[in-house]
Amino acid sequence: MSATLYLGLDVAKDTVELASEPAGLHGQFATTAAGLAALVAQCQAQPVTLLVLEATGGYEAPVVAALAAAVLPVVVVNPRQVRDFAKALGQLAKTDRIDAQVLARFGARVQPIPRPLPTEATQALEALVVRRRQLLEMLHAERHRLTLARGRPVRDNLRRHIHWLERSLTDTEAEIAATIAASPLWRVQEDLLRSVPGVGPQLACTLLGQLPELGHLDRHQIAALVGVAPFACDSGQWRGSRHCWGGRAGVRRVLYMAALVGTRYNPVLRAFYQRLRQAGKPAKVAITACARKLLVILNAILRDHRPWIPAHA
Repeated sequence: MSATLYLGLDVAKDTVELASEPAGLHGQFATTAAGLAALVAQCQAQPVTLLVLEATGGYEAPVVAALAAAVLPVVVVNPRQVRDFAKALGQLAKTDRIDAQVLARFGARVQPIPRPLPTEATQALEALVVRRRQLLEMLHAERHRLTLARGRPVRDNLRRHIHWLERSLTDTEAEIAATIAASPLWRVQEDLLRSVPGVGPQLACTLLGQLPELGHLDRHQIAALVGVAPFACDSGQWRGSRHCWGGRAGVRRVLYMAALVGTRYNPVLRAFYQRLRQAGKPAKVAITACARKLLVILNAILRDHRPWIPAHA
């Protein structure tokens, strides 16, 4: 085998398809404990430069954990990037084996940089934050259905479910608070984040659980990671409007609401918002710009370990 070997792993619910670049190595493994052990042994037997997987909504988590525990260089990439790469290669067919080969070639050509994987505690906190958001979405939907429901049996059923959702939401929020309180580092970081006017407990726990890179990247990288960095759309003499896209939608939603509150109660964001509105920017554009500014401020606060100081902001 080549001294430089890139492995692509296409993860499904029950199997993991493996392919290599340069070609020559392939195989299929079950996602059971025995199958993952065999996969790790196969990867350790080769001079692997990088293992590339797609984010598949959670199916990749045990595979990544097994590879990371074996100290193998693994990176999880955005499926959209890989699919665009496959189209650029003219590869329109899609099977597990083809996807694994495309991932291996993607790793060899693009060479994505592996990022530190979240710790088990961070993953547990993220799961709680995601569950809280799911409960809120279900609660909103059930309350809306109650206003339109006909018949007493249906309304009674909806009220019982709403009551159960409200209790589950309260329990989940208490579990999030207890999880953060159990970590000395998270307690300090939460205090630093909440020193900023407009930042409440929900934004703080969302950032701690779903954005562990906060404080470790520069302002451009953190804005692009969340999806609040405007990207140019120019061609020749034509200048298109800038748009934000991609990033972590769950973080961005909470950040946007915090920025909306900040335009009223945070003096720095309020002045920034008013200046943008006076310059003719639409309200949503100005609030998105405030969300980016708030994120940059929070990133600097965790980076420097200093609480909110309006003059420095």
